[in-house]
Amino acid sequence: MQCPLLYRFRVIDKLPEEPSVAATRGTLVHAVLERLFDSPAAERSAPRAKGMVAAEWRRLLAQRPELAKLFSPEERADEATEGGDAPAGEELALDEEKLSRWLGEAESLVERWFTLEDPTRLEPAERELFVQATLDSGLRLRGVIDRVDIAPSGEVRIVDYKTGKAPKPEFASEALFQMKFYALMLWRLKGSVPRRLQLVYLGSGDVVSYDPEESDLLGAERKLLALWDAISRATESGDWRPRPSRLCGWCDHQAHCPEYGGTPPPYPLTVQPRLPEPRTEAATTQNSPASPPAEGS
Repeated sequence: MQCPLLYRFRVIDKLPEEPSVAATRGTLVHAVLERLFDSPAAERSAPRAKGMVAAEWRRLLAQRPELAKLFSPEERADEATEGGDAPAGEELALDEEKLSRWLGEAESLVERWFTLEDPTRLEPAERELFVQATLDSGLRLRGVIDRVDIAPSGEVRIVDYKTGKAPKPEFASEALFQMKFYALMLWRLKGSVPRRLQLVYLGSGDVVSYDPEESDLLGAERKLLALWDAISRATESGDWRPRPSRLCGWCDHQAHCPEYGGTPPPYPLTVQPRLPEPRTEAATTQNSPASPPAEGS
């Protein structure tokens, strides 16, 4: 939806992308909010959650050592970029001031969450829930839901954390579509429409809620089927168009993008020209040389 050519670069070409400070901060904050619920309700306090940030960062760095490049002194970061990863047994030096500032930003986001929700009164049914559902068409959907709450009455609330700011109303549809995607999967799996979709924007301190109806999810399903049809046709033809937007400035693939004078890598799949659409019987009769012209023509 954002850019067909970017979809190709990521999904088909699998071009590498550099980790970003913002995305990594989001991963870190999500991990803290998920693990906080391992503690008894009475111990889920803001100071405790803030104190978890540094430990979760160390855990994340152990899993993905390449993230150290985000906080390396500039000259060492350049060397790592040119020569690949650090030599075996040698860890990249970190810019401690930059890292401390970044961890402080993550702590602030975690602390703000406590002004929006009270975790001492929440007992999520699921956290970081991997969901997979197959539509009647055969299209398989997969996703990971940040949190699922189930009320004593059985009503379901889907919650998603966003570490950025709430978008302006004219740009809110993309985030809401993501939530409808999750709701559609749970509806197909459980047979009931979730009661509420809730987006928690930690960057701006906003909570956006939406109560979907069955018609909303049917509309999301139709949109997904149309998207998959477009993806299938582009996969066969190799015709992936760039869609310039304000997000292009953050794209890692400008060197390969025609919009920036770049050339995409050779298409790795076999191009399958689409057959012409079959003509209807009426059109065949009309265009047949054996058919006499109609009177008066």
